[in-house]
Amino acid sequence: MARPTIYDVAAAAGVSKSLVSLVLRGSPRVSEESRRAVEEAVRRLDYRPSRAASSLAADRTDAVGLLIDDYANPWFIDLVRGLHEVLGPAGYRLSVVDVATVSPAEDPVEGLLSSRVDGIVVAMDVPGALRGPGAPPIVVAGTRAHIPDADSVANDDWAGARLAVEHLLALGHFRIAHLPAASGAGTARADSAAAVLAAAGIPRIAVTPSPTATEAEGYWAALHVLGAHPDVTAIFASNDAMAIGALGAAREFGYDVPGRLSVVGYDNSALARTHLVDLTTIDDRSAAVGRETGRLLASRMRGSDAAPVHRTLEPALIVRGTTAPPK
Repeated sequence: MARPTIYDVAAAAGVSKSLVSLVLRGSPRVSEESRRAVEEAVRRLDYRPSRAASSLAADRTDAVGLLIDDYANPWFIDLVRGLHEVLGPAGYRLSVVDVATVSPAEDPVEGLLSSRVDGIVVAMDVPGALRGPGAPPIVVAGTRAHIPDADSVANDDWAGARLAVEHLLALGHFRIAHLPAASGAGTARADSAAAVLAAAGIPRIAVTPSPTATEAEGYWAALHVLGAHPDVTAIFASNDAMAIGALGAAREFGYDVPGRLSVVGYDNSALARTHLVDLTTIDDRSAAVGRETGRLLASRMRGSDAAPVHRTLEPALIVRGTTAPPK
């Protein structure tokens, strides 16, 4: 059976299509008698307005795009949860685009722009196409190459890395390797770790930054470090995925964690919180970053023209079972 249309509702209520549209939009310019007739026809026909048509009529889509660069990174899970907590109740649908899964012939940014999303959350280095005129409101999530006229929300990556390295130093570790990542956040964490080690008079162990900061890259980087520097007693990884890879490398070497090797991650991801992994990590408050990002974007989509806002949330050290004093 065909779904009823707005024309069916108008015929059943004995009014015009335009008047039905006014009732559905909650217009006060409708008599109570006509309103009751339309509402009764809607109930009787079980009519559901076309969301797409309503959005076009209102010049909006109630859709928000989220640009990321790696679905496998567990950091995005809590970010998305935080975004949903704010944007969902406000009636927005979230469309996630992972640029790492898009073919070279496609332009993921152009895809979002052509679908006329009302706003975009950028959780990767900001694409140039979003910097020009005509782009929808955007908010940058995480430490990125910020653009001056866009809002941004991130945790303090410099402070978080300092907490991680100072924790290892306090435990008595003096041969500490950092597994860096080639990203905005990764660079900030690596620079902070290097500064803390230098201030403590500890030589830096050079490690090539990981291009995508995955578990596999953490595994191979840790294998290299442990093979080339057998005196290393602690590893601080740029994120939890790389830290879990480092735990796998420690197992390959037969190292007890945390007896022979301590490992610290970053993100406080769901996997790090499991009893099996029990990873010491830095809580970057990713769900809170998502919520704050959602609030800022919702404000911009409502037409706010306030000066750009750059918010930084304080991270916290979460000590679990992968760190201990060196033997």
